[in-house]
Amino acid sequence: MSTTDDAGLGGFLRARRAQVGPADVGLEAGGPRRVQGLRREELALLAGISTDYYVRLEQGRDRHPSREVLEALARVLQLDEDAVRHMQALTRPARRRRRPTHRATVRPSVEVLVHAMTQTPAAVVDRYLTVLTANPLAQCLHSGLATGRNLLRDVFLDPGTADAYPELEAVRRETVAGLRAFAGTDVDDPFLTDLVGELSLKSRAFGQMWARQDVRHCRAGTKRFRNPLVGDLTLTYDSFDVGGSTGQTMIVYTAAPGSQDHEALTLLSALAHDRTGSPATAAPSSPSRAQR
Repeated sequence: MSTTDDAGLGGFLRARRAQVGPADVGLEAGGPRRVQGLRREELALLAGISTDYYVRLEQGRDRHPSREVLEALARVLQLDEDAVRHMQALTRPARRRRRPTHRATVRPSVEVLVHAMTQTPAAVVDRYLTVLTANPLAQCLHSGLATGRNLLRDVFLDPGTADAYPELEAVRRETVAGLRAFAGTDVDDPFLTDLVGELSLKSRAFGQMWARQDVRHCRAGTKRFRNPLVGDLTLTYDSFDVGGSTGQTMIVYTAAPGSQDHEALTLLSALAHDRTGSPATAAPSSPSRAQR
């Protein structure tokens, strides 16, 4: 499967139209429907444009609608800010640029910063969601946060790693939407094409989620982890663009001071930095976490 399939504005409109039902926009279903979501004529009517013009947009025969048309389509399709920006970008000519043939690396100063965070799990990922560097606490929190691991492959292809997420489906949706946000309109990137092609062949769930064309920059939120040493814990994450890089993002996980999650994270930090003892022997010191 190529990332260029349905990658333009037309493909985006078709995918998002399928996710909006008649009831979502105040219409009657009107008996059996042959299509999932809204019909083309329904969307055109609600957006205030002709059906013929909307068909041309979906078929790629008109790729440069006006700002007013895009705003109307966004309103009917109930797009959030990330999806609106993505749709707008699809109407602009893609910038062609050569991609490096080698894996990106993190600046030494950024790597020093990541590893200086001894009480906070931190990692840097590239635009393909491959981990470029991670501190010991991040790797102790989740084995998928290790240098060279790819977050997408882990949640779709590695059952052992995926089991560390109690809310796996939500993590999968968020990760796929994040990859599309990172990719933007640069669908000819060979690394991206290879990654999406591999996952589409090996995971039906990935193929279905990728086809939805959800777009979301995961800047902040919460994520639950199931850790073998301290049990389940819920952490807040924040992501930051790494200045001076191309598509690199630093992800930092925290817990509210005084909370059980913070206590678990503190224990995990001690285990991660215990160079002489065995982490497994220290785990029973917090039995309540392991039983949660």
